[in-house]
Amino acid sequence: MTQPSAPAIRNPVLPGSHPDPSAVVVDGWVYVATSTFEWSPGVRIHRSRDLVRWDPLGGALGADRLLRLEGTPDSGGVWAPSLTWADGLFHLVYSNVSTYAGGFTDCPNLLTTAAAPIGPWSDPVPLHSRGFDPSLFHDGPDSWLLNLVHDWRPGHGGSAGLEAVRYDRTARRLTGDPVRIQLPPRAGWIEGPNLLRRGPWYYLTTADGGTGWEHRVTVARSRHLTGPYVTDPAGPLLTSLHDPDLPLQKAGHGSLFTMPDGRTWIAYLAARPVGRRGPCILGRETAIAPVEWTDDGWPRVPGGRPAITVPVGHDQVRSTAEDTALTPALPPAEDDDFDAPNLGPQWSTLRRHAAPDWLSLTERPSHLRIRGGRSPQSLIGPSLVARRVPAPWSTFEADIEFRPLGFQHLAGVTLYYNTRNWHFLHITADDTGQAVLHRATCDRGVTTVDEDGGLPLPDTDTAPISLALDLQGPLLRTRVRLEGTWQEFGQPLDATVVSDEHAEDIDAGGLRTLGFTGAFFGLWVWDLTGSALPADFHRARTLVTV
Repeated sequence: MTQPSAPAIRNPVLPGSHPDPSAVVVDGWVYVATSTFEWSPGVRIHRSRDLVRWDPLGGALGADRLLRLEGTPDSGGVWAPSLTWADGLFHLVYSNVSTYAGGFTDCPNLLTTAAAPIGPWSDPVPLHSRGFDPSLFHDGPDSWLLNLVHDWRPGHGGSAGLEAVRYDRTARRLTGDPVRIQLPPRAGWIEGPNLLRRGPWYYLTTADGGTGWEHRVTVARSRHLTGPYVTDPAGPLLTSLHDPDLPLQKAGHGSLFTMPDGRTWIAYLAARPVGRRGPCILGRETAIAPVEWTDDGWPRVPGGRPAITVPVGHDQVRSTAEDTALTPALPPAEDDDFDAPNLGPQWSTLRRHAAPDWLSLTERPSHLRIRGGRSPQSLIGPSLVARRVPAPWSTFEADIEFRPLGFQHLAGVTLYYNTRNWHFLHITADDTGQAVLHRATCDRGVTTVDEDGGLPLPDTDTAPISLALDLQGPLLRTRVRLEGTWQEFGQPLDATVVSDEHAEDIDAGGLRTLGFTGAFFGLWVWDLTGSALPADFHRARTLVTV
């Protein structure tokens, strides 16, 4: 008799934009929190018992009292959350970055707690704004907040190292003065600090080498929390730096955790480029790797490289040539008929929380009504409901009813990165009032519209029009269904416009725009008259096609 194969972890375990994972194990569950930037609800949380199947729990910060995102720059907002457990409570520390250009980083750090990961979360406690990537470490009755110290001064490299300051869990405030952590010599720019205590040693895990191809996870240890620390002589715990042919690149920003069976694992971010170190359209995703401990007390990932498949027993890890031919497990098709009273956990909204003043799931049963918002360049009041693109080959379809009154009314589906990079297949009206289908593209802030290629449409407020986006690696194809028949609309578009690499913008004055968020499929409604004309979406479907 053939024995059933053992389940295996298929990386990335959280596909699509889920960077900067922070992992904690509570009551047999591992919970992972990830960055959300300008998207609401802030801080997505997933959980798993077996590291194979992951349940989305939605976002933690979905109200103004927890997070305000109006005016947030592209790739600002929530950076690198830290999720920990102490005193019967989840502790969530997060930054809300309002500025990062020109050498400055304004990053108020806050802390909120909850007895359950779905909340309710307490009113946030302000911590400090001394630097980003804060993490909370509980050492018995004591707690410490760690963070990078940002140095704004020209010529100082942006970082003054790492520091730690005590946090009083009872008083819910920082106490005492920050203490600089004594790092190994020539540590350079390091960020994403996380601490783990094992026996007499404190293990400091950091993200080194930036967030690109040279990204890596480094481990150092000390017998004292503030150091001095010594780096593992074997080199990085995990990196794809020296192997550009691995399907998972940019591996870094790790969080160590221990499962109930005593085995140690690491959650880390990685990206799947289109081609050999090509554009990363999906952004940075969360992956998992096993960690083994040497006889002299160092944690090691077998092979030191990211792997697509990891046996749960982690007796071996596939890599290199075997990985190249493999793809992550394909999720089933995801259909949302909008029958629930609230948005599902897969959905996010841009720069404002889901609220009845601009969207509703109850005004018209089995429909999502979105009232038209401001222009795509506005950092306040957009009307975009979106979900992370789950795979390099995937499809997004939606049924829409919308009657535009003029060319300032637009509604449709988008492949979106940020205010400066997106594709938009939309219904609008021409100068005669005829409803037409058009495509618009914004490429690094330059917007173009195929005005000569518009398709006249029937009455779009009495019968739904189906629109579709087909992401096929570096290409985006667009379709429309009329009278029950799908037809391709227009020539293929360049999907790499919505990649991390394309979105990053650096000029002679320094950094202007970061590329942190990855691409989203979305339902987008504009009303440039300010009258909030609504569009109704009856169904949205996401399907991984390869």
